[in-house]
Amino acid sequence: MEQNAQVWIDKGIGLAIEYGPKLLMAILIYIIGSWVIKKLMNLLKKGMTKQDYDKSLQKFLLSLVKWGLTIFLIITVISTLGVETTSLAAVIAAAGLAVGLALQGSLSNFAGGVLIIIFKPYKVDDLIEAQGELGHVKEIDIFTTKLITPQNKLAIVPNGAMANGNIVNYTAEGKMRVDTVIGVGYDEDIKKTKEVLMDVLASNPKVLSDPAPSVNVMELADSSVNFAVRPYCRPEDYWDVYFGTIEGCKLALDKAGIEIPYPHEVQINK
Repeated sequence: MEQNAQVWIDKGIGLAIEYGPKLLMAILIYIIGSWVIKKLMNLLKKGMTKQDYDKSLQKFLLSLVKWGLTIFLIITVISTLGVETTSLAAVIAAAGLAVGLALQGSLSNFAGGVLIIIFKPYKVDDLIEAQGELGHVKEIDIFTTKLITPQNKLAIVPNGAMANGNIVNYTAEGKMRVDTVIGVGYDEDIKKTKEVLMDVLASNPKVLSDPAPSVNVMELADSSVNFAVRPYCRPEDYWDVYFGTIEGCKLALDKAGIEIPYPHEVQINK
C-alpha cells in the first residue's frame, strides 16, 4: 500500500517538474496577453473615434479584432502547454472556410457595408437613387441600406449591390435642379410666356437664386411650344418645388390668358 502511494507521489512530482514550468509560463502568457489585448483595443477605439468612424462599423471592427487576438492568444497558451496545435489550426481553418462559403452573400454585403461606411458615398438623410430605388437614406447597417421612398415605403437594399452599382446622390452638392416641361399654343407670345413662367419661379421662396432658374424653349412639338422650366432648390425641398412649379405655372398662364393646348378629338359626321 505504501509502495503504491509512493509511486503515485513520484509520478505527481515528475508531472509537476515536467509541466509545472509550462503551466506557469502559459498562465503568465495569458495574463500578459490579455493586458496587451486590452491596451491595443483601447488604442484602436481612440483612433477610430478620432477618425470619426461610424459607430456601427466601430463596434463590429473592435469585436472582430478582439476575437481574432483572443483566439491567437488561446492557441499560443495551448501551444506553450505542449499540445500540438497544427491539427487545431487546420480544424479552425476548415470551419472558417465552411462558414465563409455558407455565408458568401452575407459576407459580400458586409464588405459592401464596410466600404460604404468608410468611403461615405452617401449618409443618413441623403436623397439617393440606386438599384432602381429613389429615396432618403433612413439607416445604413452593416449588411443593408434602408431607404424611405417618396411613397413613404421602406426599401431595403443589400450593401453588396450598393457598393458595386451606380449611385446618384442628389444631396451631396447641397442643390439640385427641378426639371419640368410646360407647353403653350403656337399662337402665344414666346417672350411674354417666358416672363410669366419666370415670375412663377421668382415668387417661390424655396427656389434658389444661385444657380439662377431658367426658362427656355425646349421643343417645337406637334401641337405646342414646350418650355424647359428649370428652378434649383435644396434637396429636401424638391417635391414642394416640383409640384409648386407645375401648379403655379398653370394658374399664372390662365391668369395671363395664355393657352395651354390639349389633344382634341375630331368628329366626322357621316
